[in-house]
Formats: sequence, structure tokens, C-alpha cells
Amino acid sequence: MTHLAWLEALSPWPKGGFGTARMRALLADLGEPQAGLPAVHVVGTNGKSTTTRMVEELLRDAGLRTGAYLSPHVRSWAERIRVDGREADLDAVLAEVRPAAERLDATQFEVLTAAAFVAFREGGVRAAAIEAGLGGRHDATNVLDETRVVVLTNVSLEHTEVLGATRQAIAAEKLAVIRPGCTVVLGEPEWEAQAVAAGAARVVVVRDEPLHQTVASSRALAAAAAEAFIGQPRDTSVLDLVSLPGRLERRPGEIRDGAHNPGGVRWLVEHLPPDDYTVMASILADKDVDAMLAGLAAVGRRFVACRSSNARALPRRRARAACRRPVRSGRDAGRAPRGARARPRARRAGARDGLALPACRSRGGPVRAGARERLAVLSFALAVVLAIVGSAFAVGYILGKLLL
Repeated sequence: MTHLAWLEALSPWPKGGFGTARMRALLADLGEPQAGLPAVHVVGTNGKSTTTRMVEELLRDAGLRTGAYLSPHVRSWAERIRVDGREADLDAVLAEVRPAAERLDATQFEVLTAAAFVAFREGGVRAAAIEAGLGGRHDATNVLDETRVVVLTNVSLEHTEVLGATRQAIAAEKLAVIRPGCTVVLGEPEWEAQAVAAGAARVVVVRDEPLHQTVASSRALAAAAAEAFIGQPRDTSVLDLVSLPGRLERRPGEIRDGAHNPGGVRWLVEHLPPDDYTVMASILADKDVDAMLAGLAAVGRRFVACRSSNARALPRRRARAACRRPVRSGRDAGRAPRGARARPRARRAGARDGLALPACRSRGGPVRAGARERLAVLSFALAVVLAIVGSAFAVGYILGKLLL
């Protein structure tokens, strides 16, 4: 079995519950590749990947040899591990990690995290941006001993069966990655006291001016984190070209975004110009389906329910029924095809109405519509789920038919 096939076959979930004991044993077998690694550790509910990627870019622009660890991926497993601005040789590091991982029965995420640390050691990384997986306290990334900066992007109710039933409890789990003496950068001011109690030497509350006034943007958080790490402000213009697959990813006539909870949907809806959209949706059954669809119902009259290939995806009939609940006031819920057939259906649904789309907004500012970029229809497909790292990543599509 190839190393990649072996990785894909691993369980994403720990058999004996969450914790770092097995991860620490794996790293010990590998010679502690994470030891002494200066890091920015990014935790939070939404926006972690974008923030991590931007931190990486700012540190690299400062002349540091960087590493970045992201999750989940969209196109390739190799997206998750980056050294000096490029994807690492995943097959090579998996070959190093595999013997010890098999002995210890490590999970998929533990293997990937260990592979990242091995890649960083071999690549001579001097500054790493590390995205946590789930929570913080018991996450496989919570093994760093030289964390200089912790970023808490925001906190919403998610994974409550593991992290706790309140936002305060979830914040405490995420802030457990703080190391004595480090700086904590917060995207929400309400966690300042908890950060200090957890051991932060300094707390920076980022207060930029996003549409959602209580939550800072990824760009502002990354800038504050890089400044705290380096000790001086950085020019953020280098972030203008930073993009991630599935995170407000722009393609001709499309924008794809990984909104996978009500908070993510709310952020996306706030950044869409007012219009009448066609919504195509496939959502995991264990997500807050009604809340997500209710948020989207505010921006569209037509829904095309579909089901992705993920085993946890909402069944087609339930998807269609759930789609109808928030749209009973005359809105139309289409049949529930699989993703490959749903996309052209969504395009046709919008094309019949000849909608026009104004310039679309993104995290980096407005995207102006040019002659070939004017959209005749906007279709939003929320949470087309990819089975990555065993937990699902929902990728939304805003699909448009270009006017020639």
C-alpha cells in the first residue's frame, strides 16, 4: 500500500478519546521534531486557515524560513504542509512517520501533524504557523514548547460534545494552547480575561472594522500576530495575492467558500451584495442544518438540495425537507441530486431568471465585475462536503453564468 493510500485509510477519530499522549509518544519516536520550533498557534471556530496562511506569508516576507500547517485540504493532502512557501514532499515525510505511527495506532490527524513537524525540521524552518484541528487542549498540535504567539480568531458553538456546551467553555479549551510568556491575539474582546488567566504575558485585542463589528478579520489578526512574533509592524500588502482553495476561492464565474456552521454562513451572507440567489446545498447531518439554511434563505428564493459522497452527508430526502423549512414563504426547493448533477441544475435555475450580480466582496475587499466577469446568475452551494481527515469540510459554491 502506498503511503498516501495508507494515510487515507487511517481513522480520523481516536479510539480511546481525545488527548495528546499518543501524539507525544509518536513525536518521541521521531526524535521530537517539534522541540524548540518558534510558532504562531492559531485556534478558533472560523477563519483559522486563512489567518494561518496569512501569518505564514508575513513571516516569510520578513526574511524568515517558514513552515505552515493547515487543515483541511481541498485538492490535495499536500496542501496541508508548506515549507518556505511551497508544499512539502508529503510522500517522503509520510515514509518517515509511518513505522512509528503504525506501532502506536496513530490517527490520521496525528500522522499529518507529525509529518508536518518532521518536514519543518528537515526544511530548516525557523518560524511556523500552526493551525489547530479541533479545540486546543487535546488537539494533536498542542505539543509545541516554543509557542510565541497564540491567535484566537473567534468562538462559536461547535463540537459541543467534545469542547463544551457554552462559548466560554469552548474558549477555555482553545486557549489551553497558551504557553507561559507568549502573546495572545484575540479577534473577540470578551476572551481577554480568560487569556490572561491561561498564562498570556500580553493580550492584543484586534479592533479593525469588518462588517460584523465584534469579530476581527483574518488579515488584521495575521498582521497583529506577525508583529508580535517579529517585534515590528509588517507591510500587509503582500497579503493581497494570498488565496486558499475553498476559502473564498475565485474561479471564472464562481466563488467557493468553506462555510460549515451558522457563524461561517453569517459571515458569508454579510459579505454578499444584496440580490436574489440560487442556493445549492449539501450539509453534514451532524451540523446545524436548519440554522445554516435559515441564514441562506435571506439571500435566495431558489434552493437545489444535493448530497455529497461523504457518509455523514444529509440524505437526499432529508436535505430536501430541511431545505423547505426555512423557505416556506413561497420559495422553491428543488429535487436532491448528487453534487455533480446539482451544479448544472443550479446554473439552469438561475439562468431562467436572468439575474445580475453586482461586484462581489471578499476578505480582501471588493472584486469589481469586468466585461466578461458580469454574472447573469449567482448560485450558492453551501457545504459540498469533502471527506478529508475524517472530519468533513464543507465547501460552498457561488456559481455564475458569465455574460459574453
